[in-house]
Amino acid sequence: MRILYTFLLCTLLALPVHTAVAEDALFGGLKSLTIGSESSEPLDVSEAFVWGKPTYQNGQLALNWTIPPDYYLYRDKFRFQLLPNAALALGEAVLPAGEVTEDPLFGKIEALYNFVEAKVPVQRQQPGATDMVLRVTWQGCMKSLGICYPPESRVLKASLPAHNSSSAGAMIELVEIDPDGIDFNAPAPSANGDKTAAAQASSAATTTASPSVSAASSTAASSSELLSEQDRIAGMLAGDNTLLVLLSFLGFGLLLSLTPCVFPMIPILSGIIAGQKGITTRKAFALSLVYVLAMALTYTFAGVLAGLFGSNLQAALQNPWVLSVFSALFVLLALSMFGFYELQVPAALQSRLNELSHQQTGGSFIGVAIMGVLSALIVGPCVAAPLAGALIYIGMTGDAVLGGMALFALSIGMGIPLLIIGTLAGKMMPRAGQWMEGVKAVFGVLLLAVAIWMLERILPVGLTLLLWAALCIISALFMGALSALPPAVSGWLKLWKGLGIMLLVHGVLLMVGAASGGHDVLRPLKGVFGGAGVSAQHITFRKVKSLQDVEQALAQAQGQPVMLDFYADWCVYCKQMEQNTFPEPAVRAALGDFVLLQADVTANDTVDKALQQHFKVIAPPAILFFDRAGRELDHLRLVGFMGPDDFSQHLNKVP
Repeated sequence: MRILYTFLLCTLLALPVHTAVAEDALFGGLKSLTIGSESSEPLDVSEAFVWGKPTYQNGQLALNWTIPPDYYLYRDKFRFQLLPNAALALGEAVLPAGEVTEDPLFGKIEALYNFVEAKVPVQRQQPGATDMVLRVTWQGCMKSLGICYPPESRVLKASLPAHNSSSAGAMIELVEIDPDGIDFNAPAPSANGDKTAAAQASSAATTTASPSVSAASSTAASSSELLSEQDRIAGMLAGDNTLLVLLSFLGFGLLLSLTPCVFPMIPILSGIIAGQKGITTRKAFALSLVYVLAMALTYTFAGVLAGLFGSNLQAALQNPWVLSVFSALFVLLALSMFGFYELQVPAALQSRLNELSHQQTGGSFIGVAIMGVLSALIVGPCVAAPLAGALIYIGMTGDAVLGGMALFALSIGMGIPLLIIGTLAGKMMPRAGQWMEGVKAVFGVLLLAVAIWMLERILPVGLTLLLWAALCIISALFMGALSALPPAVSGWLKLWKGLGIMLLVHGVLLMVGAASGGHDVLRPLKGVFGGAGVSAQHITFRKVKSLQDVEQALAQAQGQPVMLDFYADWCVYCKQMEQNTFPEPAVRAALGDFVLLQADVTANDTVDKALQQHFKVIAPPAILFFDRAGRELDHLRLVGFMGPDDFSQHLNKVP
């Protein structure tokens, strides 16, 4: 769609000009209108390819160009060359995928339009402070006139601090300097001042942008290793096939629907449908669709804001007051399911809502939409690689349209199972009677489970285990776990009682686990027998709060690799990593040589936000890795949950 729009715009701009495009057979009839008119003047090279402010941070150069419509840059004409320096070397440049097109000068090429960002790794060979002098070369064309500009070059300079200094991770702006007298082909001086062939070979190399670097078209393993998963997904958005991108994000959403962040929405939606009187399949589908669309639109809107402004609305709402109020709302809904009372709004408001929706109060589309909005904002604040990739793309390019479309496709994929489950719930819902009351009680228990699940983010582990124990034991008693069965009873009642007994036993085990320092709801006795087993299985982090804390820890690492974990109590994936990944023996063994840092951003205060903005972390969970020289390894950054086997293999990639 963007390509079609750009093509039409360029065509309209070219109509009053005697050009090769105007001579095309499709526009042959317009030639007579253009003869004798003034030719359109091409832009100056500085206006055709607007050079952004180049920066260096954490071992990576970031350069960008803004390109007006009808102009493009050649992807394979970028060159990045260091002035020979034994302390520095360039890695392979990372550029977005280009549009394959037929160029009048070079034949079939990859053209880059609109906005181009190049990321170039800089490898420090020596830890001391040094000057970096870089030559950047690029070349582009004007599409409609077929005019190709000569190659353009800039020479930049920056003073890089020592690795272990307090300013090692700070962002540095490169300053343009006069290239006269600078010889980029001279041999590099070695550490003792001698000019050696080895230093020249390692430092004077020129790096180019290989077509295989892009995440969308990557075919070489060495190129794909340079990008983290979220960066590869962000690169996918820079491709031209919008339909393929949206289908891919729809698939990502379907995969995310199987994660713990979406599970709590199932009882919420099912409980809404179960609370209806005389529900039909059609109405169940309509209610489910309204819920999913409200959730998707909210998820998209919040994501676009986070990408454009770097402010995560979902994270801001994960505070004790909001979570407590929302949990209390679920408790009230659950009690209404048990028949303690019937929720009703004031008569005046009820009549207005009926006029708007022509539905019963409990099933009004407005109420369901509000629940969908709240569910997106509060229930599921999980960050995974596809979401992070879309937000990185929005923040980098400012393209909120394509980024928002991708987020909407992602959230619709997450909502498809909810739509199916909600519709089936309406189809399978029993008619009014004792069965209906039993079904409503089941959904009431599930809503109480959601309330406890949300309170886990702000309550101590022992207290939440007791709440789970209370829910299991009380539910088991209502299921007749301790009641005698009459002589003539159906198999269904026996099954029901058996399930109640199992729930009762698990509730008792949860109480024992809570009293013994257990942490896991599904495995409450893990580590109870054996004394210090629990603490021995959990790795110990050094807590950091500010950027200064991180820089100090990196300076004190003394040649060890560093892992920085961004954690929050309200982050579901963070707790999964803490309970299921970090304690595993293979992971603990692989982390033996690491300095382990953890930034707890639960409070989401000013210092937390500043630290996340510095490292471009959208929200936890995010795990950053630094090499033995204190440089961040961007391509190894993790976002979201990773199991112990994959995580231990990932750790082995850290040099």
